[in-house]
Amino acid sequence: MRGIVAKNTGSGEFNAPADQLAAIKAYDQAAAKSGNYGEYGDAKLKSVPVNFLATLDITGGNSGSAALNGKGELVGLAFDGTLDSIISDWDYNLINSRSIQVDVRYILWEMTNVDHADNLLKELKVK
Repeated sequence: MRGIVAKNTGSGEFNAPADQLAAIKAYDQAAAKSGNYGEYGDAKLKSVPVNFLATLDITGGNSGSAALNGKGELVGLAFDGTLDSIISDWDYNLINSRSIQVDVRYILWEMTNVDHADNLLKELKVK
């Protein structure tokens, strides 16, 4: 999540909401002090993973599509592709084509710590 803070310019698509920045700062301080990265954190990253690359073959209009792991579990949602993936509608190349997913752990962290979407989390049987 440090990347969100680092890339925050305060304008356009790089304008992170103040509530989000405050929640990330509080999380980072608590995690650094306790060494506990919470239920959505990753000890190797020492943070909550925000996004990841995958070799999923996506095209325009696929944003929001589920990314599943080998067990069929939801691990993320597609939201973009890399520049090298643009040609994949005509010529998919496993070596270069990458889609970008938002990590479901970050989605849940955001819903819990920023949006306080407790009722929705209960409905989803997350909490």
